[in-house]
Amino acid sequence: MGNKSHKDSSCYLQHFPCLRPKRDHKYKLYINCGGGEVKVNKGITFEADADPRGPSMFFPAPDNHWAYSSTGNFMDNDDDADDYIAHNTSRLSVNASSPISELYRTARVSPLSLTYYGLCLGNGNYTVKLHFAEITFTDGNTFCSLGKRFFDIYVQDNLVIKNFNIQEAAGGSGKPIIKSFPVNVTDHTLKIGLRWAGKGTTGIPIRGVYGPMISAISVEPNFKPPVYHDKKEIMLKAGIPVAAALVLLIIVGIFWKKRRDKNAIDKELRGLDLQTGTFTLRQIKAATDNFDATMKIGEGGFGSVYKGVLSEGKLIAVKQLSAKSRQGNREFVNEIGMISALQHPNLVKLYGCCVEGNQLILVYEYLENNCLSRALFGQEVSARLKLDWSTRKKIFLDIAKGLTFLHEESRIKIVHRDIKASNVLLDKDLNAKISDFGLAKLNDDGNTHISTRIAGTVGYMAPEYAMRGYLTEKADVYSFGVVALEIVSGKSNTNFRPSEEFVYLLDWAYVLQERGCLLELVDPTLDSDYSEEEAMLMLNVALMCTNASPTLRPTMSQVVSLLEGKTAMQELLSDPSFSTVNPKLKALRNHFWQNELSRTLSFSTSGPCTASVHSQVDAEEKTGLLD
Repeated sequence: MGNKSHKDSSCYLQHFPCLRPKRDHKYKLYINCGGGEVKVNKGITFEADADPRGPSMFFPAPDNHWAYSSTGNFMDNDDDADDYIAHNTSRLSVNASSPISELYRTARVSPLSLTYYGLCLGNGNYTVKLHFAEITFTDGNTFCSLGKRFFDIYVQDNLVIKNFNIQEAAGGSGKPIIKSFPVNVTDHTLKIGLRWAGKGTTGIPIRGVYGPMISAISVEPNFKPPVYHDKKEIMLKAGIPVAAALVLLIIVGIFWKKRRDKNAIDKELRGLDLQTGTFTLRQIKAATDNFDATMKIGEGGFGSVYKGVLSEGKLIAVKQLSAKSRQGNREFVNEIGMISALQHPNLVKLYGCCVEGNQLILVYEYLENNCLSRALFGQEVSARLKLDWSTRKKIFLDIAKGLTFLHEESRIKIVHRDIKASNVLLDKDLNAKISDFGLAKLNDDGNTHISTRIAGTVGYMAPEYAMRGYLTEKADVYSFGVVALEIVSGKSNTNFRPSEEFVYLLDWAYVLQERGCLLELVDPTLDSDYSEEEAMLMLNVALMCTNASPTLRPTMSQVVSLLEGKTAMQELLSDPSFSTVNPKLKALRNHFWQNELSRTLSFSTSGPCTASVHSQVDAEEKTGLLD
């Protein structure tokens, strides 16, 4: 047995060697087996060991200073799911108000064996205390009192107690008993093993109640642990004068960097040949009553949006970039450069900007009816607008015309990259205008596509762009298709889930299309006050735009032509690639969105409006960055 145990320990240590420096070695361990964290007297805290898993598994503690393994399965009971944590069913013979009583309310059990490891312990002599209490069987003349539990105890692979019976050793059920053992740690590892002895009952009070049980473990050194002086602390104390000088240099550096950044922005803005004006900070403060809270009409990841009134009475929307914003200087300049060169009825109009002090401010036209997302499915029901069918159809067409201009008609071809309902604003007559060009990219005629760092909004990004950074104007077409579904249905793509099987509204749309009942998507608030023919056209256009393959999506000019009735739909609909979902894409999409995208992508969550808005909405965090 000695050779086998040594071999097993060596195998284990190959996977968990102690590579930490001596200053990081542990000299004490306190584990509440089967329970949560418990603070007892003298400032001692027993760490939690409450993982419910049990059969043939290995569990390391979060700090990797201890671990346990469990073997066996209660196959002889009638439960599909076994419980490897026992809970007290008898009266504990310990002061209930004492913190230490919490150690005995639960215990870890196993049908065959439990092994606890102390890892990266400092070598030396220790006292190991094993805490037990029989909390499953009871005393008295009940059926539960007939149960007997036997198991063997090993420390460092040496048998220290054979046929241990908790109830007998403690003098009854619910009575704590502590067994202490001296142990010499020589390889930085402590091993405590509990093995079922194959004796005792197995069916009282029910089948499957047997095996080793332990309530807590404490390990304390029989020597004074070495004290290692923290070199960093020594260096810090010795270097206080140096640190003070460095702080001063940092402050000067920050001041210099801010001035340099401002000069750089000024230089870039001068080089843009802007078709907009510039405002002074004094003008902006006068227009917004010094950024008065009552003038605030929106909040986004970039900062705040205020309503303003210029001296001549013109209403404006002031987008103030926050110092904590993730929209950097490049995005600020990018947005000014993009919008200043674009003039179209379906694009939000930029009046100018202000770069003064530490302020980065954009001034837009004021749009009275907020954004499309708020109008359709805003969090405040009272703030939603009752959009009739003709208005929805017009908004649908307005967005398509705005994108057609960006992709095909403008002097500079642009991919917006963040088309979503919260970036579509509505004026007093409910004309739709595309806003927020901070993530937009130029699309040169000579380029088939752009390879770029991914940025945008989860739920609206095209698969080829979200997964591979492959960007063309067809990524905007996909996003438009998602927004189109939202317009017709009145539901948010990312927040609507009819069942756990469907990730987004788009998935549900494909299912309804396959069932031949696509019109079920139409917003029920419309009742029957809409054209079924027009609704089918808009829904089919939306699904064409969200095709798995970017090459099979229509251009935005084709979409406009379809919506205006200049092109027939039948040829496109007869192609199954336009009307059926690609199962591989659906699987990929589900896998992609349900993973932790924040580790690999920069993205924002769809939510309230991010530019010119009419009433205060919750913040929308945008973390997408431009290359």
